[in-house]
Amino acid sequence: MQPPLAHCTVLLNEAVQGLHVQADGCYIDATFGRGGHARAILARLSAAGRLAVYDKDPQAIAAAQQLAASDARLHAVHHQGFAALAEQPEASADGILMDLGVSSPQLDDPTRGFSFRHDGPLDMRMDPTRGQSAAEWLATAEVTEIAEVIREYGEERFAQSIAKALDRRRQERGPIGTTAELAQIVAGAVKTRQPGKDPATRTFQAIRIFINAELEELQHALKAALRVLKPGGWLVVISFHSLEDRLVKQFMAQHAKDAYDRRQPLAAPKALALAQVQRVLPSAAEVAANPRARSAVLRLAQRSALAWEALP
Repeated sequence: MQPPLAHCTVLLNEAVQGLHVQADGCYIDATFGRGGHARAILARLSAAGRLAVYDKDPQAIAAAQQLAASDARLHAVHHQGFAALAEQPEASADGILMDLGVSSPQLDDPTRGFSFRHDGPLDMRMDPTRGQSAAEWLATAEVTEIAEVIREYGEERFAQSIAKALDRRRQERGPIGTTAELAQIVAGAVKTRQPGKDPATRTFQAIRIFINAELEELQHALKAALRVLKPGGWLVVISFHSLEDRLVKQFMAQHAKDAYDRRQPLAAPKALALAQVQRVLPSAAEVAANPRARSAVLRLAQRSALAWEALP
């Protein structure tokens, strides 16, 4: 029997400190993963505290349900993406945590198809019970669509060459079914390589983001968080690539400044929705101990007392 795949939670202490956990507060871990952040939050809660968790991954949800069976403070487990935060009551949470990274068990499990380092079926779905797999999409997508996805979500300058190579491969030998096949095709189409970086990195990232609608879901979740947070509550988001981090940074910046109505120059500005925006990076010691932390960026902000009806 294969032992459970290990996961090292990134920015664990910094994230939980950023939530400013109150012993009797109500919190949401929007990406349970393997429960590292959730357990650290529970350790700071009293018997009156509450934690709700979300995750798309059935294995993560099974782990969350097991934890909930032994801890009544974990009172809600949602097998949904964090965009479903919109279903929570307004001003109901003292803090919301979103860890946007793919967990180590997901990356290291060949059957999930997230990594080119292990050959396996080309799936890439956070929830393999729903939606279209990467293999299914690549079997039918137009060359222009494939190139656009790789270019926009992977920031890959050889996107067109990769898309054409993928199309040639499926015309000659049929659908691409495994991670090794995809990585080999990409490697043959990428003309120059960054030192220390596999040529398939950007393409795998791009297809995964697209298949799981990660950026669209993040946008919905951030907007929902504004309504769900209580005044004074904290939003903490950990991202692992520039596209995610840019969305979070722009969202927090947009809602952390006064808004003036140009049509009424003498009117008072609308109050800001977020305050105390901060950025935190992993320490050198954490990166040395866990190289997967090197690209992590944590951003946090406090919910202000802006009236709900003033929100966009």
